[in-house]
Order: sequence, then structure tokens, then C-alpha cells
Amino acid sequence: MVADPVHISSAKASLVSIDGIVLATERWPGERSPGLLFAHGFGQTRHAWTGAARTLAAQGFDATTFDARGHGESERVPRGEYHMEQFVGDLLAVAGVATSPDGRPPVLVGASMGGLLGLIAAGESGGASPFSALVLVDITPRWETAGVERILGFMRAHPDGFANYDEAASAIEAYLPQRRERKTESQLKPLLRPGGDGRLRWHWDPALLDGVVAESERYQPRLFEAAANVDVPVLLLSGTRSDVVSSHTVEEFLRLVPHARHVALHDATHMVAGDANDAFTREIARFMLEL
Repeated sequence: MVADPVHISSAKASLVSIDGIVLATERWPGERSPGLLFAHGFGQTRHAWTGAARTLAAQGFDATTFDARGHGESERVPRGEYHMEQFVGDLLAVAGVATSPDGRPPVLVGASMGGLLGLIAAGESGGASPFSALVLVDITPRWETAGVERILGFMRAHPDGFANYDEAASAIEAYLPQRRERKTESQLKPLLRPGGDGRLRWHWDPALLDGVVAESERYQPRLFEAAANVDVPVLLLSGTRSDVVSSHTVEEFLRLVPHARHVALHDATHMVAGDANDAFTREIARFMLEL
């Protein structure tokens, strides 16, 4: 019997990474094994997964989400010295606590940056994979530069923040015109931090734009090699309107990982879970039942 997602509650916890950074985590309990571990994209928070996690937990799937370092409620790195290796280490640490009681590692659902970190963690494990399977959400080892630049342009667009939540809602509305509903103040509160000057600024550490972004291009050869080593089931979910993943990058990925399955979600952009959450969760549930 499927429970009503509205009545599914979560538990928040903190996890200390290997270098002492405190990560904010959240878990929706379920009885099915393996569980699900959701890793958000660059500039997002764990709240991007709340709808999907709650829906899948109502179907019995244990679901864990977390804020990457420098994002949301997780701590920022001193002096802004961010590197991809730190994020991979954090993902492996959270995967450890998301392992099922029967010892089965979680299925990673990684969007954008979260998916790339999952490829590295799984492809460079050198033995037993830290994940039972991978669900890559609109990301492949090679991405369309124009789409990524559009995302970074939005992240850099408001360095002085916003006077109020309405201004922030208007900025998101212009950036995501496909969304029918305007963000409310309660939806925006986890995404913004009030500053000493009274203005609201995005939750992410601005230093991320210098550290991680600068490293991303040189990581592509490593990503290709890691992807070719992944030997667990893989599902690639892409949006038909994405400007980050294209038919070319998908075909290249499927040649690299021939056992992977690809599903394109109609009318979704790079923000797949937000644009088509019902179809998104339906495909994940189907994939989980096939494992």
C-alpha cells in the first residue's frame, strides 16, 4: 500500500566530513532496500529533492538528501578553498550512512554536479561500488558549454543580493520561464541568507564560482575514464528541452557506458525534477523495482 506523501515526515541530521566540514542531511524513512541517496546540482540545495524524496518514501523507498559543502545549511570551507575531491569525499561519507541495514549501498540520484561526483566515486572505487546503481539527471561527462554558462551567468547576476523575497522571486521567474508557479517566501527562505546590510543573498558560497568552476573543464578526461569503469546499473534521465545535455552528448555517453538506459522526459529543461517531478519519480520507481 502506498502512503500519502503529505503525511511522510523526515528527520534532519548533521554529518561531519573527513576534513571537519559539517554537512546538513535529511532522511525520509522507507523499508525497501536499497535506499536512495540524492545529490543536488551546483548552486542547489537538498530542498530541490524534497518532492521526489517524499513521493518515493511514500512508496517505501528510503530516501536521503544533503546539502553539499558551501551550499544551503552545510558549512562553508574556510578561505573559500574548494576542490572537487572534497565533494567526492563528502558524497562517499553520506553514502556510508545511507547504506541499508542489510548492507546494500544506496542508489545514487545525482543531478548535474551531483551526477558527475557519482561517476567519479563509482568509476574510481577500485572494487565494490559505493552505490548499487546510478541515476544521472541531465548530465553526461561532456556537457554543452552554452547551457552551463547560462547557469553560471544567473549565479553571478546578483552579487549585491535582493531587497526582499519578491525581487528574488522575479529573478527566478525570469531565469525559469517554464515554471507556472511563482516562488513563495516560504519556498525562498531555504535558498537565501539575510546579510548584515539587510539584503538577501543566495545560500551558496560565492567562492564556489572560482574554485569548482575553474576545475571543471580539466576534469572531463577523468570523467570519461571513470564512466567507462562503472559496472553497476545506470539510468540517464534527460530533459528534451535541456541546453546542458544534447542528443550528441547522450549518444556519446551510451557508447561509453553501453549497459546504461536513457529516458528523455518531455518538456523538461536541465531542471528535470522541478519541471517534471511526476514523470521523474515514476521513472526512478520503475528503475528501482527492476534492480
